[in-house]
Amino acid sequence: MRFERDKCVGVIVDVQERLYTFMQQKEQLEKNLIVLIKGLRVLGVPLIKTQQYTSGLGPTIDSVDDAMGELPIVEKLSFSCCGEPSFMRALEGAGRKHVILAGIESHVCVLQTALDLLQNGYVPVVVEDCISSRKDSDRATARLRMQAEGVRLSSCESILLELCREAGSDLFKKILPLIK
Repeated sequence: MRFERDKCVGVIVDVQERLYTFMQQKEQLEKNLIVLIKGLRVLGVPLIKTQQYTSGLGPTIDSVDDAMGELPIVEKLSFSCCGEPSFMRALEGAGRKHVILAGIESHVCVLQTALDLLQNGYVPVVVEDCISSRKDSDRATARLRMQAEGVRLSSCESILLELCREAGSDLFKKILPLIK
């Protein structure tokens, strides 16, 4: 299955100050998330931003928040984004069945969201270099579980170029500086 930009929505899961501090390879994660978000915006893919228990975990980190622009926050207490009715309304409102997932933590909120999306008839694709956990072993286990359950996996550059479709287009020329 190939992903098409007019069928995709991007979901950035819980990249919050008090969680982000403890993530493995957090500097690279931040860079990759910003590239992904900017790329999806260039491609016209709508975005949804979630925050888990904001009063306890803080807001989305500044750089990711800036890249996303003015978007409403889907506040949640459920680990799975799908457990929050306002998330499901936002997702249904986007009218797209392919969900590009990125964020933290891989083995909790990202995993549970991906599994629930599958169960609800969506096609999740997890951007592997845009997810993290506090422990590498948790991230690795989450990846294995998602793959076993049928979640699609990709990388930031791969998904952006897949959505571009071809080199030489105006969109490709806008994406290229982001991925270099």
